[in-house]
Amino acid sequence: MAAIKLPEKLNSAELPAEIVNLALNADKKDILSDRYPHKKRMKKGEYEEELYLLHIELVKFQRWINENDQRVLVLFEGRDAAGKGGCIKRIREHINPRHAKVIALSKPTDMERGQWYFQRYVYHLPTKGDIAIFDRSWYNRGGVEKVMGFCSPEQNKTFLKEAPRLENMLVDDGIHLVKFWLSVSRAEQLRRFIARSSDPLKQWKLSPIDLASLSKWEDYSVARDEIFDATSSSYAPWTVVLSDDKKRARINVIKYLLNQFDYDQKDRALVSSLDNEILGHSKDFSD
Repeated sequence: MAAIKLPEKLNSAELPAEIVNLALNADKKDILSDRYPHKKRMKKGEYEEELYLLHIELVKFQRWINENDQRVLVLFEGRDAAGKGGCIKRIREHINPRHAKVIALSKPTDMERGQWYFQRYVYHLPTKGDIAIFDRSWYNRGGVEKVMGFCSPEQNKTFLKEAPRLENMLVDDGIHLVKFWLSVSRAEQLRRFIARSSDPLKQWKLSPIDLASLSKWEDYSVARDEIFDATSSSYAPWTVVLSDDKKRARINVIKYLLNQFDYDQKDRALVSSLDNEILGHSKDFSD
């Protein structure tokens, strides 16, 4: 596979020079954002030990879902390279894949473009005993489609009205809905893009749309805030996770997810030990 090249002039007017310099020159272990609440990344040994215990909890959680005919729907949103895929991988790593599906849809087909916008997503909602995890979701319309001009302002406005209505119906019908927004700093996002461009095992993660987003940081911030304002509700709130440290983000995503359910043999002390400095309500965080 041919490498996708980053723009030749990373220090152009579209990207602040200090961001480019941080991304190009920092050590891999550095925390780049001065707004991130931790100075050091989570140690590998601590991470692996805690993740092992959380994987045991996830197995218990899935057994409870299956035995009690529960339906769980988890949405992951956020900027490109925020760490959504890594969180999903760790959630699903040791649970039964037959009852835990990951949905990562490509761009809509001609037929799908003629349908009700939510139709292709509704098809993948969980049945009894299952958990469905969306790696991006219907919020594509309020994010990338809005920013990149793939939908009209009228379509986006309609979406922001309809999304809360849909989610209200899902919750009223008994689906447990959890929505995560992973927030990454601009310098860390650029560093991850650079790493992907040179790694033959990760180049598939880097698309032309990702590269185009480099110069649209503020546009994505505006779109995110509009999504939060219109769709964070009492029945389907957004939970923001600061993800510059991927290990901390993964641990806290799993803990938060498990903390929402009263499953059998739950290790409450483990699951409830959340890092509220990197995890919280959408109104408390911005990137």
